[in-house]
Amino acid sequence: GGDAKQIMTDKCLVQISDEGAVLEFVQHAIAENPQSVEDHKNVKGMAMGFFVGQIMIVSTGQANPQLAHQLLKQELDKQSVG
Repeated sequence: GGDAKQIMTDKCLVQISDEGAVLEFVQHAIAENPQSVEDHKNVKGMAMGFFVGQIMIVSTGQANPQLAHQLLKQELDKQSVG
């Protein structure tokens, strides 16, 4: 038994949709994979799936994938300009 919300939290079944938290995962994935950032710059969108996968690994599968993709695109676009 037990509270369903607590069980979900304990078992890492709760999706993280907090923009600040997901952004930290995104920035970590970008910082840890500079070659993939270059790949993305050279062929737009090429590394998106890879990065989303890295974000899901770092967040133990809890990051909201749609939000992660959106924030990832914004961060990579900033780097492409810079």
